[in-house]
Amino acid sequence: MIEYLDFEMPIVEIESKIEEFKKITKDGNVKLDEEIMSLQKKLRDLKKEIFQNLTPWQKTKLARHPKRPYTLDYIQRIFTNFTRLAGDRHFGDDLAIESGIGFVNNKSVMVIGHQKGRDTKENLIRNFGMAHPEGYRKALRLMKLAEKCKIPVITFIDTPGAYPGIGAEERGQAEAIAVNLKEMTLLKTPIISIVIGEGGSGGALGIGLADRIYMLEYAIYSVISPEGCAAILFSDAQRAQDAAFSMRVSADQIYKLGIIDGIIKEPEGGAHRNYDEAANNVKDTIVSVLLELERIPLDELINRRYEKFRKMSVYKIVDNS
Repeated sequence: MIEYLDFEMPIVEIESKIEEFKKITKDGNVKLDEEIMSLQKKLRDLKKEIFQNLTPWQKTKLARHPKRPYTLDYIQRIFTNFTRLAGDRHFGDDLAIESGIGFVNNKSVMVIGHQKGRDTKENLIRNFGMAHPEGYRKALRLMKLAEKCKIPVITFIDTPGAYPGIGAEERGQAEAIAVNLKEMTLLKTPIISIVIGEGGSGGALGIGLADRIYMLEYAIYSVISPEGCAAILFSDAQRAQDAAFSMRVSADQIYKLGIIDGIIKEPEGGAHRNYDEAANNVKDTIVSVLLELERIPLDELINRRYEKFRKMSVYKIVDNS
């Protein structure tokens, strides 16, 4: 059963009416073809109006939609002969990050991504997609394996942030993410990262330093959640809507800032309405970008990756002498 957000309800009402009219027509009681066609036109116009004018906060809600496809949904639809690889070889296997080797168009790739749960039980197992240090160390272990095997790395980003619990801090959360950033900067194989839902803080960056970064149309990417930002800046987490607007969290805003390389279009109404179409759009991007990156010599690829992130910050030297 699909769950709907508040701004989707006018669409749901018309869709329900169309289904009702179709059932009446199918039963043969009354012919309502003209009425159905009229409602379908009204539905198309309404969808266009709503989804072309979504606020950053509404896009945040879509990015967090409980029925939105997660990493394993994309793996199932994009990659063939996927073999799961687990464990960091130090502490354990963090189920907030799924990973393994698969094929896309008969080409081997290493796939790593955050994984949320569908219900309370699974979310507790997956820790709501918030990885521990062992999750980032597992990711790095497999990235180094990909480098050794000369296969590209594909990462799917979907996390509110790295887990901030005491145990995670005791096991070196910040250090694990920092090491990943350093190692990914110099990794001798192409890296593609796609933000499929939430791209939150260092939790996202821990597997997100890539040659090419893409976002799904209704995904978000930020240094902190809107609620966290509102609590710090406004001393009121309820002002998350204001924070989301100021933070420029949506894909179109992030693209204009030059942080990402492109936006992947979602199915009409969001990825949660059509998993297959969403996965096909993501696959098309992966395939085309892999072809582009593989033409670049490794030394040049690494230099470009380094310069890419150096250019993301702007600073000014002030002489106070």
